[in-house]
Amino acid sequence: MQLPSALAPLRFLPRLCWALLLTLACLLPAQAALAMGVQEFPASPPLNRVLDTADLLSRASITDLDHRLAALEDDHIQARLVTLRRLDYGLDLADLGHQLLDRWQGDGNTIEDGQLLFLIEAQNNTAAVVVSNDLLDQLPAGLLSSTGTSTMGLPLREGARYRQASIDGIDRLASVLRDGQDPGPPQLIERLAVESNVPSRDETQSSNALTWVVVLLTVGTLVPMITWWVFSR
Repeated sequence: MQLPSALAPLRFLPRLCWALLLTLACLLPAQAALAMGVQEFPASPPLNRVLDTADLLSRASITDLDHRLAALEDDHIQARLVTLRRLDYGLDLADLGHQLLDRWQGDGNTIEDGQLLFLIEAQNNTAAVVVSNDLLDQLPAGLLSSTGTSTMGLPLREGARYRQASIDGIDRLASVLRDGQDPGPPQLIERLAVESNVPSRDETQSSNALTWVVVLLTVGTLVPMITWWVFSR
C-alpha cells in the first residue's frame, strides 16, 4: 500500500528504531566489559610500578608517582599503584588488592620484599591500600584502612584528584616506614553543600535513564505506526 505523501517519512521509523535498539544493545556489553577483576591483570608482578588501567593520570604524574614508589625499595618494599574504572559486581576494592597480591606471589613467583599496593577505583572515587602479611607489623590494618578511606579518599571525593590522592597515600606510609611517625589523616573541614541543578556522578549512575530511553523510543515508533494504520484503512 502506498503511503500518503504526508506520512511517507514514517516508513523509515521502524529501521531507525531497530538501529537505535541495536546500538543500545551493543553499548551495554561494552559497559560491562569495563568492570575488572583479578583475571584482567597480569599473572606475574608487572615491571611498571604504576598500572593506570583507567587512564586517570598524565604521563608526568605517572613519572612522579613511579619515583615515589621506587623510594620505598630502600625499606625492601615493592610498592605499586593500580587504577581501574570499576570493579566486577560484588567485589570489594581491598579484596581485589589481596587477590592481586596472592596472584603475584603465587605461580612460582619469587618475591622476597614486602608487597604494598595502592588501589583507586574511578567509578565511585574510592581507594584502598593492602600489604603482604610480612608488612602488617610495620603497616597495621587500621593504618591501611585510614590511608585509603581518609588520606586518599578526601582528594577523590573533593574533585577526583587522582594524583594528589596517590601522593598523599604514599607520603603518609613512607613517613611511617621512615621514622615511625604517622602524620594522620587530613583534617576534615565541614563544608556547606551547594545546591545545584546538575546531577552528581552517583545520581547519574543510579538513575534509570536507559530504561526511559528504550521506552520513549518504543512509544515514539509504535504511536506513528498505529496512527498510520488507523487512517489508512
